[in-house]
Amino acid sequence: MISFQPVRKRDAAKLRRYYENCDYVLCDYSLGTKIMWRGAFKFTWAEVAGCLVICAQYQKGVWSFDYPVAGPDGDEDAALCAIEKHCMETGIPPRIMVVPENKTAYLLSRYPYVHVNHIRALSDYIYYQEDLKYFTGRRYSGQRNHIKKFYKLCPDAVFRVLGKDKSDMDLITRFWSDYEAEFPKGDNKGALAELKYAKDMLKMAGRNGFCTGGLFDGEKLLGLSMAEKCGETLIIHIEKALYSYTGVYPALVQAFAAEFGGNCKYINREDDAADKGLRASKIQYGPAKLAAKYLFEPQNELLRHVNTIPELKTARLILSKITEKDIPAYNNLILDEERNKWWGYDDILGLKGPVTERGFYEVAERDFKNRLAVNFAVRLDGKLIGEAVLYNFDYRGGAELGCRIDKLYAGNGYGTEAFAAVAEWGLYQVYLSRVRAKCFHENQASYKMLSSCMRRCGEDDIFYYFEKLV
Repeated sequence: MISFQPVRKRDAAKLRRYYENCDYVLCDYSLGTKIMWRGAFKFTWAEVAGCLVICAQYQKGVWSFDYPVAGPDGDEDAALCAIEKHCMETGIPPRIMVVPENKTAYLLSRYPYVHVNHIRALSDYIYYQEDLKYFTGRRYSGQRNHIKKFYKLCPDAVFRVLGKDKSDMDLITRFWSDYEAEFPKGDNKGALAELKYAKDMLKMAGRNGFCTGGLFDGEKLLGLSMAEKCGETLIIHIEKALYSYTGVYPALVQAFAAEFGGNCKYINREDDAADKGLRASKIQYGPAKLAAKYLFEPQNELLRHVNTIPELKTARLILSKITEKDIPAYNNLILDEERNKWWGYDDILGLKGPVTERGFYEVAERDFKNRLAVNFAVRLDGKLIGEAVLYNFDYRGGAELGCRIDKLYAGNGYGTEAFAAVAEWGLYQVYLSRVRAKCFHENQASYKMLSSCMRRCGEDDIFYYFEKLV
């Protein structure tokens, strides 16, 4: 499994190394977003295959992953494989959220079955840097008029960089006091939370690549912004001003773009959070485009094609759903330690609690209900003599198959017969493109069985690996 750790301010330099050259354009792929919203979305991170991998709860109780951000020698494919393996091992689906548009074609080709969603309210507003710097053309006449009104009201107003001097924090603190006195959304929980996060974020002004500056009338701070450069995009995380000063917002936007946007092509002013007023305002600034964010939810073949566990027949056996009547025989099969040391999975540990009479049966029931696995009872003359399990669906057309037979029935070819039947069902009825299997080097019986059904495709220090393709 991937070892994730919570995003903390002390991680800023490590995360920034990935984001500073990231060309995804979206605000989600920035240090500021991860630091500012770390508490709200429970951001965690890890470095995998030279890539930054973020795991988050964008929806309560549902874990999602950002698309990997590659470093200089990063391997996005390897990072995605690691995410998929992590999901198989932890039993969660590999949801890839806030996917930039330039990565959608690759993910569509990667997953045979996938739900894709695009929510308008999540789209970022992307502007050409020069448009916000100069406000030229008829479409910006409103902004220019407001800026004129602002400088008529405050003719000595100037823009200054913040964060270079310790005294700047005192100025920012006084600004928050003035801002809250006229805060227009005092009963909006979301707006209040955002304000809290913004205050905390501005404590990092002048550090870790953050660009911070404000409009001053004398020593009074009228508005401030905080941003960072990611690739060719200047991403604005905080933009606050005193509403009582007419025209202060467009004046702040223009001055900030002129100071910090020089070598950037785009300026990202983030999404509108489905706020009607915010949406109208951001549209009035003439975005070059709305940058969509896509949610990819890969589906495994069980979800798509299997509603009930079928009955499979071979020359001597019947494979079918494990029932409550099978519980004693099923428990005996699983609790045979000598035989199951070759199984490669600790069933008792998998219970995550004490062994009970119905425990193993309930795990099999739950796994199928969640479409994580199919457990077949291998039956001879109606009696359970073994189990075949199709599991570890990789969401890319593959699954792993395992089979075990009670020691009283070993050596008669029942395992090979059952294994071949489930592999055939998986490939031609569930529409998998590959079935995988493995066995310990020391397990010669399994090696012989797998060699008769599948093609050996590799090995490591512990296992031989096999596969069967369509």
